[in-house]
Amino acid sequence: MKIAVPNDNGKINQHFGQSKEFVICDVEGQKMSGQKTVSAQTLQHNHSGLADLLKNENVESVILGGIGPYALEALEQKGFNVITGAAGDIKEAVEAFARGELVSRRVVCNHHGHGHDHGHGHHHG
Repeated sequence: MKIAVPNDNGKINQHFGQSKEFVICDVEGQKMSGQKTVSAQTLQHNHSGLADLLKNENVESVILGGIGPYALEALEQKGFNVITGAAGDIKEAVEAFARGELVSRRVVCNHHGHGHDHGHGHHHG
């Protein structure tokens, strides 16, 4: 099974759409058997592009913190099992998921007042 997690220095990035890279984890049984990192920098805020990137990696599940409703819809339309509300170390979260201990909290970010509205007039510094 392949699981994708937005990476923030080995921790789960809490803002899916702002993730610069994803860790694609291979899971066998209840253990992570391997991983690779894929860049998403050219796709930031391109919801269907991120979904396509992960689909091309044969990912089945996506573990993340918060996600906007459009990005969540893009992932679900591609058939991903989306686990929201996760935090902390990527390997620990992936293995908790493999053991059936990580359950989605349905954390959807509808608060676009903190600098990432969808007008896409971003101020990338």
